[in-house]
Amino acid sequence: MQWNPINSAPFDRDLEVAVIDHDGTHALVFPCRRVLYGWIKAQTSEPIENLRPTHWREWRKTT
Repeated sequence: MQWNPINSAPFDRDLEVAVIDHDGTHALVFPCRRVLYGWIKAQTSEPIENLRPTHWREWRKTT
């Protein structure tokens, strides 16, 4: 699946987000949701502090 720019991320949908940090680019291992005040973990609704994602794509459900 192709990555999209973070400014186009939809609200209230499970997303896979990626960040760029001192170790390079990597995707988070849990689904996230964009909300008005930032980002939350999709399964727990826990806010994710200091998250600055760079791109997103639909969360791929694994079975």
